[in-house]
Amino acid sequence: MINGSCCCGAVKFELLRQPSMMGTCHCSRCRKVGASAIVFVRKEDLRWAEGQEHVQLFKPKAPYKYERCFCRICGTSLGEILSDMDSFPIAANALDSDVEVRNSLHEFVDEKPSWYEICDDAKQSTGHPAGS
Repeated sequence: MINGSCCCGAVKFELLRQPSMMGTCHCSRCRKVGASAIVFVRKEDLRWAEGQEHVQLFKPKAPYKYERCFCRICGTSLGEILSDMDSFPIAANALDSDVEVRNSLHEFVDEKPSWYEICDDAKQSTGHPAGS
């Protein structure tokens, strides 16, 4: 079991299985909400331990379409943890337990700030990778 939580501990969840994939998004929006490193989880693998009522949903304006979640108490980014999709990304920074999966992609690399260097051999794309 993989444990996850927000910074203040009000939101706690568990993953019953390892995430299927890890990636890094370099778009300015993901960087601003503190969710650049993401892991993809299956809805049936997510179990709420406590604090789901403390999760706030942020709905973006067009052209953005992906909603983001965060703890309304401490502001910790939680990715798309309230998604109804079968598989969705959550912020890797919210995981307390180590995971086996490693970074396999970098997306929106054209928006990457000049001070950040990509130091792995993961695939890179200028937008969402094909099939995402």
